[in-house]
Amino acid sequence: MVESSVPSQSTSTPKRSRIYVLMALALLLIVGSWLMTQQKEGATIIVTFPGGKQIETEVADTPEKLLFGLAFREALPPDWGMLYIFESSGRHRLRTKGFTFPVDMVWADESRHVVYVVEGAAPCPQDPCPVFGPPPEDVRYVIQTAAGFVKQEGVIPGMELKFTLRL
Repeated sequence: MVESSVPSQSTSTPKRSRIYVLMALALLLIVGSWLMTQQKEGATIIVTFPGGKQIETEVADTPEKLLFGLAFREALPPDWGMLYIFESSGRHRLRTKGFTFPVDMVWADESRHVVYVVEGAAPCPQDPCPVFGPPPEDVRYVIQTAAGFVKQEGVIPGMELKFTLRL
């Protein structure tokens, strides 16, 4: 009988290595998903009206937000709205399909001058839904706010709005 002086390798070493690799991958997935949820959901732009009133707006910057806007939401927080920024100026129209509350709409051109206003656009739970617009001139932006905001702030065509990106 011959005895070897080399210790035999255990089969547990490869298993242990695989476990460490799997644990590292799981940790990476957990950290990655946490980081993704910590990112801001979208851009926020503060819109200042000529009278000094400011509202915080969520930017409709994804295809889903451009399509659905404020649909399926329960209400708007005070001094808050949705800002649509279109890729190019045009005679853009909007609907309130799926909205649960009325909104005011303000259309503005590339220089941020108000071109057209709709007050109290009614929510539309299902088709057929009315279309709001088109404005009389090309616009690049539309702001939706809680109904009554336009009247309260005296928003009329010709007013200049100021946009400030919140970082």
